[in-house]
Amino acid sequence: MELNGRVVVVTGGTRGVGAGIARSFLTAGAEVVVCARRPPREPVAAAGRRAAFTAVDLRDAASVREFFDAVGERHGRLDCLVNNAGGTPYRLLGEGAAERHARVVELNLVAPMTASLAAYPWLRESRGSVVMVGSVSGTRPSPGTAAYGAAKAGLENLARSMAVEWAPDVRVNSLVLGMVRTELAHLHYGDEAGVAAVGATVPLGRLAEPSEVGEAAVFLASGRAGYVSGASLLVHGGGERPAFLDAATVNKES
Repeated sequence: MELNGRVVVVTGGTRGVGAGIARSFLTAGAEVVVCARRPPREPVAAAGRRAAFTAVDLRDAASVREFFDAVGERHGRLDCLVNNAGGTPYRLLGEGAAERHARVVELNLVAPMTASLAAYPWLRESRGSVVMVGSVSGTRPSPGTAAYGAAKAGLENLARSMAVEWAPDVRVNSLVLGMVRTELAHLHYGDEAGVAAVGATVPLGRLAEPSEVGEAAVFLASGRAGYVSGASLLVHGGGERPAFLDAATVNKES
C-alpha cells in the first residue's frame, strides 16, 4: 500500500467527510490519528485497521501543540495533516451577533492555522504535507453561511501562502469541496427527495461520497503529487450549472 509507514492526522475525523478521509488513509496503509472534541460512537476503521482517537479542542492553541507533540513522539514522525474540522449552522448575517459569526471563522480558519503551525516542525522533518479541506462556499456567494464562506476563502489563500513559505520542506494544498452526502446531509438538503433534487443540480448528477474526498486527499499526500504544492483541487462534480442558462429564452437544448 502506497502510504505504508506514514503517519497522518485528520482533524474532525470522527464522522462525515473527516471519517471518509481517515478510512481512505487507513486503506492506503497509513497510521491514522483522528481528533475532535468528542469521541466517535464507534471506532473509525477500514481494511481491518483502526484510527487512533484523541480528544482535542482545536481552538485551544496550547492543547493543539501538546497533541501534535504527543503524536510525533509516539510515532516518531508525522507525514500529513488533513485540516478537515469545521462547519457552520445556517444563520443569516442579520440573525446573529458578530461574536457568533466570529466563532465560525475561528473554527474554519484560525483553527487550521493553529494546527498547521503546531504540526510544522514534525512535517518539516519528514518533508510531509498539509491538506486543507476547503469549500466552493469560499469561491461564490454563501448566503446563510457567509462567515463560513469567508473563512474558507481565507483558508485557500492561507494554504497558498504556506506553500510558498514552507517550500521545499512541506507541501501545502487544498481540496475545494462541493456538496457531499454524509450522515448530516439531511440538515442541509432535507429528506431523500431533497438530497436527490440537490444532487440533480450537479453536472455529475449526484452528491460526492466521503470516500471520494478521501481518495483525493490520499493523492495529494502521496508521492504521486510530489510536485503539487499551492494547488486547489476541485472536488465538486463539475460545479454548478449557471442559472442564466435555464432562465434565458434562447439557445435552449432541444
